[in-house]
Amino acid sequence: MSLRKVLIAFSAFLILSIASIVGMDLWVTLKASDRIYTSIEQIPQRHIGLVLGTSKYIGKTRNPYYTYRIEAAQQLYQENKVDVLLLSGDNAHRSYNEPWTMKRDMLKAGIPEDRIFLDYAGFRTLDSIIRAKRVFDADEFTLVTQAFHCERALFIADYYNIDAICMAVPSPSGLSGLKIRARETLARVKAVLDIYVLNKQPKFLGPKESIPMEPLLSPTSEEKE
Repeated sequence: MSLRKVLIAFSAFLILSIASIVGMDLWVTLKASDRIYTSIEQIPQRHIGLVLGTSKYIGKTRNPYYTYRIEAAQQLYQENKVDVLLLSGDNAHRSYNEPWTMKRDMLKAGIPEDRIFLDYAGFRTLDSIIRAKRVFDADEFTLVTQAFHCERALFIADYYNIDAICMAVPSPSGLSGLKIRARETLARVKAVLDIYVLNKQPKFLGPKESIPMEPLLSPTSEEKE
C-alpha cells in the first residue's frame, strides 16, 4: 500500500473517530437537557436526593466540586425539595471514605441522621445510579452534581428506566474547568460503550438496603432551621 493511501486511510479513521466522539457527547447532552435544573425554587420535589461523591480536599485545598454539591444537597433538604439523602461515593480504604465525610457535613448542617443513607460502593457514576435502584429501591430521585456530570448521570439513569432529575451546581471555571470538561467527553464515550456494548455492572451489589418510599414524618420548619 502506498504512503498516500495509508495517509488517506488514517485521515478517514481520525475524522470518523472525532465525529463519533462528538456525536456521543451531543447525544448524552440532548438526552438529559430537559431534566436539569439550576434553581432550587424551580426543581420539583422528590423523595430521595442522590448526592454523587467526590473528594472533599485536593491536597490541602478544599475541593469546590464537593463544596457545591454538599451545599446544594443541604438546601434541597431544608427547602423540602427532598425528604432523605442518599450519599454515594468511594470507600476505597479506611482513611478515604466519601459517604461518611458527606454524612458528617450533613449532620453539622442539622440534617437528622435518620434522613441520611449511605452507599459505600459508589465507585463511579454507573455504580451509584444502578445501586440506587437495585440496592436502595430508588426508582426516582434528584441527583446533585455539576451540570456536565448531571448529563452523563441522567443518560445512565434513563437507560435503566429510572425517573431522575438533576440539581446542577456550579462548576469551577478557567483552565481547571476546561480540563474536567475534556475528561468528561471521554467519560461519556466510555459510558455509552459500558451500557450499550459491554453491559457493565456495578463492582458490588450486595443485599437490599431499601429506603422507605412512604413520606417520613416531616420535621417542622423550626427543626429544619
